[in-house]
Amino acid sequence: MSSSQSHILVFPYPAQGHMLPLLDLTHQLSLRGLTITILLTPKNLPTLSPLLSSNPSIQTLLLPFPPHPQLPHGVENVRDVGNAGNLPIMAALTNLYDPLLHWFTSHPSPPIAIISDFFLGWTLRLANQLNIPRIVFFSSGAFLASVLYNLWPATNAQALRSLPTLDFPDLPGSPTFKQDHLPSVWRFYNESNPETHFIKDGMLANTASWGCVFNSFHELEGHYLDYLRKNSRVYGVGPLSLVGITSNGVGRGNPDSHSGNDDHVKTWLDGCPEGSVLYVCFGSQKLLNKQQVEGLASGLEKSKTRFIWVVKTGAEVGFIPDGFEERVTGTGRGVILKGWAPQSMILSHKAVGGFLSHCGWNSVLEAIVGGVMILGWPMEADQFVNAKLLVEDMGVAVWVCEGTNSVPDPDHLARVFDESMLGDSATKVRAKELRDKAFEAVSGCGSSSTDLDALVKDLGQLSSAPTVRE
Repeated sequence: MSSSQSHILVFPYPAQGHMLPLLDLTHQLSLRGLTITILLTPKNLPTLSPLLSSNPSIQTLLLPFPPHPQLPHGVENVRDVGNAGNLPIMAALTNLYDPLLHWFTSHPSPPIAIISDFFLGWTLRLANQLNIPRIVFFSSGAFLASVLYNLWPATNAQALRSLPTLDFPDLPGSPTFKQDHLPSVWRFYNESNPETHFIKDGMLANTASWGCVFNSFHELEGHYLDYLRKNSRVYGVGPLSLVGITSNGVGRGNPDSHSGNDDHVKTWLDGCPEGSVLYVCFGSQKLLNKQQVEGLASGLEKSKTRFIWVVKTGAEVGFIPDGFEERVTGTGRGVILKGWAPQSMILSHKAVGGFLSHCGWNSVLEAIVGGVMILGWPMEADQFVNAKLLVEDMGVAVWVCEGTNSVPDPDHLARVFDESMLGDSATKVRAKELRDKAFEAVSGCGSSSTDLDALVKDLGQLSSAPTVRE
């Protein structure tokens, strides 16, 4: 295979949920002989440490993060500003076009293809100017991409936004979504605001790119992967965490990964019955407000379920009701982790049987790999789409709450926790079955392994050097 002669530029989007799976893919491409250069800005370099230590042949291209009036000085990653920072960060990164073009044209052996995140659709224009392919990496699922592919070409976008619900009759299963359950990237776009036009242009560029790579697998999203294959090269290569830099996620791009929580949590879990613990975490970007924290705390305390609750440092920690932590930890029924948590290890532990989650895609896949049912509280972004897939298509999740500002009823939460976690429910059984299918997908003859080999083969056959179009 000629892959060893192929130089690929990998361009992650600077948000943890986007970067980590693409770095796992990069690890696999490097192991298979591809020459890799990763583009990122200086403050994101520490995230690459595990990858670079495992693959010293990978090169890095550091470019200064372009300033943007809506971003505080020094911000280079979404984790520093939350989801509200996505649009200005996406806009700022478009200004890397000229520095990238200069780098390509001055490089003695430039990349023959670009793999870039689906939030970086403008890189297709650069790839076209260089006369090389651009491959889209979707850190979210094929169901989301299918929905987006139906939304963006619409010429009546404003009329669609006035409808309370939207039907997608061309998609498998003909799903229907409430307006406020549609992806945030669609809802934030405003035809009358020129500053958001780059969003639509970028999403349309994704549909026109050479191919798409998904951190997903056929047994989870086969209908949607096949739907997308009608118009594009599609590779489902996930769950990438199973073939990533480390098998248990420890050290996977997180500077706080050796915070001391690991041993304490594992010891506590080892003392719990199998499937008895509910893990509670809402990702790296979302802070619950005071009322939400109080409602969740009350629900956990009213229930009889053991739990691990990850609360973020800062305001969220301050909202925990007085005496709550002492009461639940003193009885040994709960553990509260402040800051970072070893999520992959927790979800893979036999004592954990449920995951109260916002349904972000990385969390979804980590739950699947752990064989853990999800109790869904989707809030924004792709989370409602993911929750619909898990609850209605796969039957491995249940709805608990929904919405960014929803305040859960403690009695309802306690009842759902206790009923969901009791024994081996059908939902729990299906979650374990899906775990087995995920492992099969990345095995030697599995669907994801086959697609990954096909991607490497196809990239290895791209041997022509870039030629700049005027």
